[in-house]
Amino acid sequence: MPARRSPPEYNISTSTLAFDQHFTTTAKGLLLLAEIVSGMLVWILVGGTDYFHLSALCWVMFVAVLCWVLTICLFIIYLTGAHNRIPQVPWTMLSLCLNCSATALYLVTAVADAISVNQAIRGRHSYNCWAASSFFAFLTTLCYAGSSYLSYCAWKNTKEEQ
Repeated sequence: MPARRSPPEYNISTSTLAFDQHFTTTAKGLLLLAEIVSGMLVWILVGGTDYFHLSALCWVMFVAVLCWVLTICLFIIYLTGAHNRIPQVPWTMLSLCLNCSATALYLVTAVADAISVNQAIRGRHSYNCWAASSFFAFLTTLCYAGSSYLSYCAWKNTKEEQ
């Protein structure tokens, strides 16, 4: 009599990515959220005006949207724990490079944004939006600088462990 086979077991899990509930309470998570919110305010405030007449504000929009999209991608990667599932990518080095680059780009962007405020008439919609976006650009620069510091510390710790 042939041996009785048991039915195959199937993995019923619906997702291979896990949601890290505590990531948003860490300093890294909070800084990423602050970068997303303040960066979004920069490009929304500039985008709501006739910014395309000034090349400096076109640069502001380019940097703000680019950094915003990259930061959202990085946030999702850390939030879902994908960085733990793809160990081939040097995440600490990638994060360090992204944050340092974003800090430098946003510093130039914030200065260009602040200088562009003088091109608008005081008290008008464009003036108010550009002044507010300049403030948030400097705030975003500080957030990226903080993330750069945390990324540097994490990179240094991984370097020392090797």
